[in-house]
Amino acid sequence: MTDKRMMRLGVFLSGSGGNMASWRHPSAVPDGAVNLAYYQGLTHKAEDAKLDFVFFGDGLYISEKSHPNFLVRFEPLTLLAALSMVTTKIGLAATLSTTYSDPYTVARQFSSIDHLSNGRAGWNIVTSPLEGSAANFNKPEHPQHDLRYRMATEFVEITKGLWDSWEDDAFVRDKESGVFIDPTKMHRLDHYGEFFNVQGPLNISRSKQGSPVLIQAGSSEAGRGFAATVADAIFTGQAARADAVDFYNDVKQRAEAVGRNPNEVLIMPGCGPIVGDTPEEAEAKYQEIANLVVIDDALNYLGRYFNDMDFSVYNLDAPFPDLGDFGRNGWESTTDKIKQTAKDENLTLREMALRSTTPRNEFIGTPTQVADSMQAWFENGAADGFMLNNSVLPQGFNDFVDQVLPILKERGLFRTEYEADTLRGNLGLPKPENRYTLRAKLQSSPK
Repeated sequence: MTDKRMMRLGVFLSGSGGNMASWRHPSAVPDGAVNLAYYQGLTHKAEDAKLDFVFFGDGLYISEKSHPNFLVRFEPLTLLAALSMVTTKIGLAATLSTTYSDPYTVARQFSSIDHLSNGRAGWNIVTSPLEGSAANFNKPEHPQHDLRYRMATEFVEITKGLWDSWEDDAFVRDKESGVFIDPTKMHRLDHYGEFFNVQGPLNISRSKQGSPVLIQAGSSEAGRGFAATVADAIFTGQAARADAVDFYNDVKQRAEAVGRNPNEVLIMPGCGPIVGDTPEEAEAKYQEIANLVVIDDALNYLGRYFNDMDFSVYNLDAPFPDLGDFGRNGWESTTDKIKQTAKDENLTLREMALRSTTPRNEFIGTPTQVADSMQAWFENGAADGFMLNNSVLPQGFNDFVDQVLPILKERGLFRTEYEADTLRGNLGLPKPENRYTLRAKLQSSPK
């Protein structure tokens, strides 16, 4: 692997794209969210471009107001398993909730994906923001925001412990002697905690990369603390570089404060590039996307963050309504930001809804302008890389790969070939040593 700091790039593949109305775009594949051949094609494009990973989100509750790409979509781990069979180098990451799952099952699922892909799995840890999720899992109510993060902390601790159930050389498999395992290298977890009791061991061995890469996207106070403690990569959503710098410094400091190497905690802001041959053409592409959104859909999109609030009862052209603390039990940081932005800029409900649906960012322009912006973020303490989240797929992603990425490669900011055959290796992250192997080494070393 090269010693030069390299930009890390993942791409969020969500059907026809991130915009609420992306399915209406002339280039869109309207059934993309349940089209395996389509996802295979995008993933092959990402792998040919040498991106670090593809990523698939998930949710556990829908209504008639949901994003079209959320109404019907693949269960993401099933999709990762399918994609693992047609790829060799690119990482495969997906969302799974700690609030509505159990640690043993999740440990098995992601370890299986890690084995199927030969060490390329990543888990985006979420606590599920939507209150309606509880009713789909026989739960009387959705846990409160900070409680969900407490549960998640213990959940991840258990999962990591289960991934260490077997030391790397535990499986002898000696036919002549009849010895299949070294039982001294199998370990029960015997976890008894506040929320979970899990015995173990896990019935699958450690993977080639040790354990799946852990990803998190929390930006609230609880979310930042959690991410800094457990995540290998952190997704974030600041639109302005100055805000991204503040987030970057804050999380890196938090990671160092809990004893982690901050260089092994990758900060990856969302990046939705819109590319044109001229600035005017890029702006026209942005306006084309924005104009696909009808106001009713924009209100539905905005309402999703506020537990499917019906914003249609408010005056569209009056100031954004005072909602108090409503929405903080879901997407706390997002709803806080929406309310603060509307207040600071004196936006109407209509303006806020349309802006939320088609947000502007610093990555709209010519290929060189987009590359310049990404380089500025990367070299000035705002990002270790980016999570590509295109408003429209496949056009937005194709434009980036074909026009912007070659510039980043020419500038030596992004790889031309994969450095490793695991996701951790390509992200520049070390393989975690099995805790029991490490303990034995420390006990046997001279004092």
